[in-house]
Amino acid sequence: MASLIPSFFGSRKTNVFDPFSLDIWDPFEGLFSSTLANLPASTGETSAFVNARIDWKETPEAHIFKADLPGLKKEEVKVEVEEGRILQISGERSKEQEGKNDKWHRIERSSGKFLRRFRLPENSKMDQVKASMENGVLTVTIPKAEEKKAEVKAIEISG
Repeated sequence: MASLIPSFFGSRKTNVFDPFSLDIWDPFEGLFSSTLANLPASTGETSAFVNARIDWKETPEAHIFKADLPGLKKEEVKVEVEEGRILQISGERSKEQEGKNDKWHRIERSSGKFLRRFRLPENSKMDQVKASMENGVLTVTIPKAEEKKAEVKAIEISG
């Protein structure tokens, strides 16, 4: 969802409706774009891949994250769990090597590093996180602890 009000400091990639979203905010993002616009694309590292798209779904049994990472191998992706119930997914897609006689007509595929962080709810079993990668889709599953049902105790009223 794009904001209708432009921001001098760029836009924060956190979803304001999701208190668990912790995308990294760069206050200088886009600030120097006019300066860099005149330089060839090969001068700076392309980081459009930084916006790796990730879905987060909660089922009765688990929190499930799915990330589209086309062209990446599982060795190029890191899934980490930090203190405070933080799930961190990161990786890097290397830039394609340019040969001396190569002439590029169009470069649309992005390269560079990406990093996404999510604060998980208290019912997450952080010691049982599992990750798998198939056909360029990373799936991270975090089981949920069973919610203890509140025990109702009748209190006798005296008097």
